[in-house]
Amino acid sequence: MPRVQNRHMAEGELREVRQEKLRRLRELGFDPYAVERFPDPGSVAALLEGFEEGQPARLAGRLVSVREMGKAAFAHVSDGEARIQGYFRKDDLGEPAWEAFQLLDIGDHVGIVGETMVTKTGERSIRVTEITPLSKALETLPLGKEKDGHAWYGLEDVETRYRHRHLDLVCNPEAREKLVARSRIVAEVRRFFDGRGFLEVETPILQNEAGGAAARTFNTQYNAYDVEVKLRISLELYLKRLICGDLRKVYEIGRVFRNEGVSSRHNPEFTLLEWYEAYANLEDVMATVEELFRHVAAGVFGTTVVAPVSGGPELDFARPWMRVDLLEEIEKATGLTAEDLSSLEAALSALGSRAVVNPVTGKRIVADDEAHLGGLIEKLLEVFVEPSLQAPTFVVGYPIETSPLAKKDPHRPGFTRRFEGYVLGREVCNAFSEINDPQDQRERFEAQAGERERGDDEAHPMDEEFLYALECGMPPTGGCGIGIDRMVMLLTGADHLREIVLFPMMRPQ
Repeated sequence: MPRVQNRHMAEGELREVRQEKLRRLRELGFDPYAVERFPDPGSVAALLEGFEEGQPARLAGRLVSVREMGKAAFAHVSDGEARIQGYFRKDDLGEPAWEAFQLLDIGDHVGIVGETMVTKTGERSIRVTEITPLSKALETLPLGKEKDGHAWYGLEDVETRYRHRHLDLVCNPEAREKLVARSRIVAEVRRFFDGRGFLEVETPILQNEAGGAAARTFNTQYNAYDVEVKLRISLELYLKRLICGDLRKVYEIGRVFRNEGVSSRHNPEFTLLEWYEAYANLEDVMATVEELFRHVAAGVFGTTVVAPVSGGPELDFARPWMRVDLLEEIEKATGLTAEDLSSLEAALSALGSRAVVNPVTGKRIVADDEAHLGGLIEKLLEVFVEPSLQAPTFVVGYPIETSPLAKKDPHRPGFTRRFEGYVLGREVCNAFSEINDPQDQRERFEAQAGERERGDDEAHPMDEEFLYALECGMPPTGGCGIGIDRMVMLLTGADHLREIVLFPMMRPQ
């Protein structure tokens, strides 16, 4: 039975051929699905690293190439991390096992036993003496060709890669590296906080009031209590309630859900890291952010230097981040002074209530579309300042209208003790010196309730249980949130968020 079928053969025909091969394997006593385990398979990468000719070898993995030569064949076996060539001879395997080998296809899993050898061309290989089929791929995998480090004819269709991620992991080593790096980054984040005395906690995903951010919610029904609940949009309020309970340092890495649009940097379901430290302020949080990125980059990649795939400047997280004032940066970019932005009326007068366009990016804002001064200031930041923030930078001093959970700046009426961190023009973190005055917090929530009544469905809800916790006493606290997805994009050089999410939500076919 031929191993390679006609390239024009329909998928259904290919599947039938593989089904027939499976039937024949079973007749020979090599049923791949009857095997429960293949004990002690080694690592291909470890074998190659400590390679010595003539050593015993025992590996398991997927066939990714086969080249037959009469009564012998060369085939590469990949365990996902690395691959090695196997040399298969009829005389070494025996008649039944050789026939079983001929019934295998690219994509099948096998276990092999033999000893290491070096071919005439100098390739480190395994001379196989035993073979155990471990699974039969009934579908044809889009594995490409590879030679001298160059690959072609592989899986390139983006829709297929994201919808069927297992194919992407098998066929595209670079995609696999980014996705594996994500898990290692999360593990390193945990090591960082655990090593600094923080307690990892879990807080509710289903909430009566979903607060801590400005976002629309996903809603569902809690049948046991016959109430409608919301999927959380942030981790903040429950974590600060733990600070009120005298847990001094807490952090959580958890999924949050914001019912909003999808883009290269936005996904309605994403992973958020938040931490809170009692008796700390905004400057302490800045130091922690710097240390965190430095620690994670070095721990996962062995260097603090990151080279973005988009061709931007190299980033060295060993260096301190820049610290800039929000209004000063707006003035540099637009010429609008602090006096121009002292009130919404003054700002509209300075802008002439007209559309304002960034000549470099083409992004625009319409000044009189904004309901309050804080919204206009943040829009100016987004359109005119963010693109220039390439080096790691903390932008400090945000308006009170858009910062309902941040402590007021005592030296600057109308502004708060808040910063956002930017790298390569993208926001990567958001942090506050947290409000611990329950009356101030109640007034902010009431102002947000007014915004809701005027139609802003992303305004912060009133949360009486959180206010009660504040009324019981919360010490001065610094807190920060970092989107893990964006952190991974930054450290791996990914251009699109879906590159570093194992199973991104896709529109149903």
